[in-house]
Amino acid sequence: MKYWLQAVRQFTQTARKKLSRLVLRLRMRGTSDEEFVAAERKLRGAEQMKKLRDADIVVVSFGKSGRTWLRVMMSHLFRIMYDLPKNAILGFDNFHNMNRAIPKIFFTHDNYIKDLIGDSKQPFYNKRVVLLARDPRDVAVSQYFQWKFRMKPAKVALNNYPPRDIEISLFAFVTGDRGGSMKAVAEFMNFWAQESSKVQDFHLLRYEDLRAAPQQELRRLLDFISVHASDEQVNSAVEYSSYENMKKMEGRKQFRLAGGRMMPTDKDNPDSYKVRRAKVGGYRDYFSDEEVAAIDKQLAEILDPFFNYT
Repeated sequence: MKYWLQAVRQFTQTARKKLSRLVLRLRMRGTSDEEFVAAERKLRGAEQMKKLRDADIVVVSFGKSGRTWLRVMMSHLFRIMYDLPKNAILGFDNFHNMNRAIPKIFFTHDNYIKDLIGDSKQPFYNKRVVLLARDPRDVAVSQYFQWKFRMKPAKVALNNYPPRDIEISLFAFVTGDRGGSMKAVAEFMNFWAQESSKVQDFHLLRYEDLRAAPQQELRRLLDFISVHASDEQVNSAVEYSSYENMKKMEGRKQFRLAGGRMMPTDKDNPDSYKVRRAKVGGYRDYFSDEEVAAIDKQLAEILDPFFNYT
């Protein structure tokens, strides 16, 4: 499919999705906030379920676990493998529609399907699933800055984050039990650890391993999803998606066609960037020794050893 046709298709899909949510809002006028949130979560669950059914590959992660980094890395790889337009970002089926050799890859935080079918991963069992995991301590800190500087009000309510009009310390956010907390991240990861053996094809990709050995881990991922790239192409994808380059590209709004998700909300505030620090173990920089010890203790008590973080 020609690039401009794909752009029109994406625009139409986005407009249709926004319209369906507007219609829901109009239909739910006069209902309680709780009823509206429940209805919208089910609507989003239905949207996610449709993509899940059609997907060749599913990449599951809790928010702020490195999904944008991986997406940019894979986008560049496919662009140079198949001569696709510069700066195009891998969505669900947009690259597949430009070249059928590219699989349909569904990137999901898996946070709404359960509202449609309950606490079951059964729809994932016959899929090729990549679980992108990151240390919940670093995730929760990054979630705090996402909530404070980037998150839209609707997402706050939909995912049980603290209200935006209250003051809450970083430590209280991380050690609490609301959306984005270390507890929420661990519960998400634990459920997937328990379900992983039931998935037909399952691959665990840890953010920390990808940072330590990006070429090796990207090659392992490509082998898992049956994508055959040269060493030169893998090296180019890793170099392109380096922290330094991604930070520069976001500052230049190079990915503006991907929507606001790839832009800082305040160019002068480094904590408002999508690409913020990317430091392994960076959570320690924000807390006293006593707070770090308390956070480490809490994580050791709640996280499944499957991930080898404690």
